[in-house]
Amino acid sequence: MLMKTRTLSAVLVAGAVAVGFAAVGAAALAAVGQSRDAQRRAQLALLFPDAARFSPKEGSPPHFKVYARERGAEEPRIVGYAFLTTDLEPLERGYDGPIQILVGMDTAGVLTGIVVGTHHEPYGYFSIDLPNYAAQFEAKSIRDRFRLGRDVDAVATATLTVGSATRAVKNSARRIARAFLTPPGASR
Repeated sequence: MLMKTRTLSAVLVAGAVAVGFAAVGAAALAAVGQSRDAQRRAQLALLFPDAARFSPKEGSPPHFKVYARERGAEEPRIVGYAFLTTDLEPLERGYDGPIQILVGMDTAGVLTGIVVGTHHEPYGYFSIDLPNYAAQFEAKSIRDRFRLGRDVDAVATATLTVGSATRAVKNSARRIARAFLTPPGASR
């Protein structure tokens, strides 16, 4: 009888500990999710500092809508879109896998900038992670050619990484433009 009581007590204690860990784990996961959301909002604000708000990621192709408030207007209007290259160009891979880049684009098809996110590139620290790489995409039109060594600087030892990241930015931006922007001189 004493053995059954100890076994039952051990099972109850183990169950309580497991429930406690599950609760802590769920809270930790929720905190990580909130932290990621806060980080994403901060990245969006870097690309669109004057934005009034951002939509959640939605639609096909997946994107964030960027809203700004105009003087005298009741409702904010869409002033741009932001998107992740890995959502739109999942097969574009660098030397060691996909390169996630958050791209901002205004409604005229001009990039507001990029934020290089997650990647596993062995040469990323001196190619795509450098501020100069991201800076060259600010105010770049999606109509530009995006040619390495011509209108996009490339690091000689990291051409695969830089080429992949550049193609991902170009192709995903053009895909968003085809889906949501009106070409100059056309009407929707």
